[in-house]
Amino acid sequence: MKGKLFTFFCLLLAGSVYGQTVQIDPEPFGDNARHWYGIADKKNVINASPGKPAYKPTDVAAIADNILLFQKDNGGWPKNYDMFAILTDAQQKTVAAARHILNTTFDNGTGYTQIRALAIAYGATKEGKYKAGAAKGLQYILSAQYNNGGWPQYYPLENNYSRCITYNDGAMEGIMRLLKAINDNDPLYAFVEGNLRARLATAYEKGIDCILKTQIVDGGVLTGWCQQYNEVTLQPAWARKFEPPSICNGESVGLTLFLMSIDHPDQRVVHAVQNAVQWFEASKIYNTRVQTVRAETMNTPFRVSKTDRVVVVDSAAPPIWTRYYELKTHRPLFCNRDSKVVYSLAEVERERRDGYAWYTYGPQKALEQYPKWQRKWMPAEVKKK
Repeated sequence: MKGKLFTFFCLLLAGSVYGQTVQIDPEPFGDNARHWYGIADKKNVINASPGKPAYKPTDVAAIADNILLFQKDNGGWPKNYDMFAILTDAQQKTVAAARHILNTTFDNGTGYTQIRALAIAYGATKEGKYKAGAAKGLQYILSAQYNNGGWPQYYPLENNYSRCITYNDGAMEGIMRLLKAINDNDPLYAFVEGNLRARLATAYEKGIDCILKTQIVDGGVLTGWCQQYNEVTLQPAWARKFEPPSICNGESVGLTLFLMSIDHPDQRVVHAVQNAVQWFEASKIYNTRVQTVRAETMNTPFRVSKTDRVVVVDSAAPPIWTRYYELKTHRPLFCNRDSKVVYSLAEVERERRDGYAWYTYGPQKALEQYPKWQRKWMPAEVKKK
């Protein structure tokens, strides 16, 4: 009876701890959920139920149980399922039976997001299964890391571009932010102890080294980063057929902001941030706005397009950046599904023009945060100005 009462009170704590509501934020899982509901993938072992019943963010234990259900035998997770979905008994059995299928990945925020959620659940309930699941996920991260400090998109490795070191969509950045929280002694991860904590600290330092080594040097000057790198040569690499080797400002922003979050940065980190910010300044595009317009519905093998995008001249528009800049020339770069490189959005075929983020305002975040970072870590340089 005492054990049952303890479990009952632990579950109550999952909703409230010392008067503060505990919840698992659904947004970091958003890409996975949107893909599950919006894209019919034959590889999925279950599909979304009619009506899309879902747990509330405060249903911490139920969400964490879902996360454990989807966790594979190697400690990782597959992508493109909704961890908040209320599954039928039949769906639960199907998912459990697929634990041995190791289609585990860091894509779409997978893996590190589940580990954080399990840590929240363990902190709220003290249920050992959540601690064990989080630790198993951390072991998976260690297993997947290359000796050079990078991580692939999928592990076990596949025979395609997903073997590359992947900054795309914040994959490696997400892993590094998780490891940084553990390394910085975030109380949420106090349960990570001993040898595991030490190994994660080493993995974190190797990850920083990889980020610094892969910052692109053009004309003797550090710029930004590519979204994927050859895992052996550390050179910029093709990802999907419309994602060429290039300086990729979207991913560069995330990496720069991550480096800026490091306390007491060493000179290599400082140098990387300074040069990345200079690159963002140099690569600004002025008087340009991207406008979404209505268009005739077009069905393609990849998606249904109902709009189009056009670039318009607007003298009042804030600075904008393209996602890709050509290596060496630094020209704004675009690409079609046939891997044909073009130099304007108008030359991109409609399905890709409307279905991909070719422009970004992301670098503005780094530019806005840089002065405060500079004052904190380089006050002498600020005084010189």
